[in-house]
Amino acid sequence: MDEVLIEARKRFLALRTYRADLRVQAGDGVQLLHYAYRRPGWVRMELVQPHHGVVLVFDPLERRVRLWPFGLAHGPSLSLSPDHRLVRGPRGHRIDRSDVGALFDNLIALGARGSVGTVEEGGEDAQASRVLEVIGDAGAAVAGVHRYRLRLATDSLFPQRVQSFATSGRPIETVDFEAVELDVELPDHLFRA
Repeated sequence: MDEVLIEARKRFLALRTYRADLRVQAGDGVQLLHYAYRRPGWVRMELVQPHHGVVLVFDPLERRVRLWPFGLAHGPSLSLSPDHRLVRGPRGHRIDRSDVGALFDNLIALGARGSVGTVEEGGEDAQASRVLEVIGDAGAAVAGVHRYRLRLATDSLFPQRVQSFATSGRPIETVDFEAVELDVELPDHLFRA
């Protein structure tokens, strides 16, 4: 296993919180959202595009997702299981498995059934980065992904971009992490809205 990937996962495990703006491109569609994570697994997503104003909060203690379909100020919330179809992404993504730790778990699982290597190092968008590629052996896939291309910030080893590909080589999804803040104060009310 590549030592950079192991170190990146170790650094994630040392974080208490993170916040980022995510840009998710899958096919012709783009999703923009504000994402916040706090140990031991609290997640808050605020959708910007599409479905502007929708808010989801995952409570790891109750193992429930609260959904405000019309925004926090516009009506009641729903309490749902994380596998409910209303709160799963188009490819089956679950909010309780949406954090960077779950990504690292998938990368390590795929790397154990294939290879992990550094593709390039250097600056992009005026920020130094390291690019890893994790490729499963013939036919191997984790969560439907056969190959990941992962750009990590050199200083924090936190993801900047994650691209996933099917066994056919077809792109599945690209996720860009923007305005990332690590170990920031995230108050209780953010997850209890």
